Amino acid sequence: MRVHFIAIGGSAMHNLALALANQGAIVTGSDDAIFEPSKSRLEARGLLPENLGWYPERITQDIEAVILGMHAKVDNPELLKAQELGLTIYSYPEYLFAHGKNKTRVVIGGSHGKTTITSMILHVLGYHDRPLDFMVGAQLEGFDTMVHLTSENEFMLMEGDEYLSSPIDRRPKFHLYAPNIALISGIAWDHINVFPSFKQYCEQFSIFIDKIVPGGTLVYNQEDEVVKSLVEQSTHPIKKIPYHVPEHNIHQGITYLETPEGPMPVEVFGAHNLSNLEGARWICQLMGIDSNDFYEAIGSFKGASKRLERLVHKKDYIVYKDFAHAPSKVSATVAAVRKQYPEHKLVACLELHTYSSLNQDFIGQYKNSLDKANEAVVFYQPETLVLKNRPPIPPEMIQAAFGRQDLKLMTTSQELESHIDALTHRPLVLLLMSSGNYGGLDLKRIFG
Repeated sequence: MRVHFIAIGGSAMHNLALALANQGAIVTGSDDAIFEPSKSRLEARGLLPENLGWYPERITQDIEAVILGMHAKVDNPELLKAQELGLTIYSYPEYLFAHGKNKTRVVIGGSHGKTTITSMILHVLGYHDRPLDFMVGAQLEGFDTMVHLTSENEFMLMEGDEYLSSPIDRRPKFHLYAPNIALISGIAWDHINVFPSFKQYCEQFSIFIDKIVPGGTLVYNQEDEVVKSLVEQSTHPIKKIPYHVPEHNIHQGITYLETPEGPMPVEVFGAHNLSNLEGARWICQLMGIDSNDFYEAIGSFKGASKRLERLVHKKDYIVYKDFAHAPSKVSATVAAVRKQYPEHKLVACLELHTYSSLNQDFIGQYKNSLDKANEAVVFYQPETLVLKNRPPIPPEMIQAAFGRQDLKLMTTSQELESHIDALTHRPLVLLLMSSGNYGGLDLKRIFG
């Protein structure tokens, strides 16, 4: 099979390209910019385009499938040529559905926790040598790619992203998967550039529920009032299984999960992560893993990449890096670290980096999100606002948005690095939260 990727350099797209190449497909692709780690990984498999740019002459009649990434535009020359030739064009989620249409599709949705829950399920099934097809949103330790496809596996596990499918398909990705088994972890307004109101955003999850195969199963977080309301309002003929934060306790910085066999230490912590764990337990049960086998496996789960990743662990100095950037995720992460280390001074540093977080109409959603930290730092680069075509945000607006008069604002990586170096209080926990890189801050050099 010959497959061509338009915008092959994307995080998800290049992983699908690698997965198809692993299956034996002839894979080609184009892009106008490819960054690491996509570049090196494509190059190692001989899939890196020789030249950057769009070349319609690469689109020929013998291509059996064109996979279109979100990075491309509707007037992309290669897309126009593919349409002219009448080639089969898939968005990323459309292709995944086509591959898994005869499998039992398991889709993990929600504004937060998707990657962690999907990673937990993969860890447990891998521990018990249960093969499955999958797509996850982060690179996982021990996995070559974020996408794995076969012809023989019964289950296909997918992270259900609510962002748009492609430039020519404006449906959220998770609307295209038609799951047999689904999970919703929580709903908190995100992607305001696409869904300008919370009502519109919530509607996408109602549609997701209605897309579950009749007779299928929905596992949902009953402690999230928005999720609970949507599920209870739905008349779709499916089985509904609620879950909540499981019983646990914390002793000397270690979280113990209450299980039928007694307290069990786990590597993850925080109410949101334990809620994710409980959701994963239900999904694994529906996939044939009983609770005892789940607990046996989950004890060694260390967390998904960039999710409360521990960079430094000394007796009196601990540093975590987390992908949290949306308000609900920031609040949950700060609260989790505060509860885990009640005797430590907690310094929380958040980078405003995304379209939503740099929007004057949205930034007020961060109110009180850093309150549980002893010291709160917000980092942003004014030039990022220019690149995203956003108007400047006055410092006093940021101060007011977070509701902390003692909020420290920083705009250069040098300023932030100096501040980190000056943190001499012990015991101390430093929590770095961002989907970016703090203006190029070299964390490996700082923390070793």
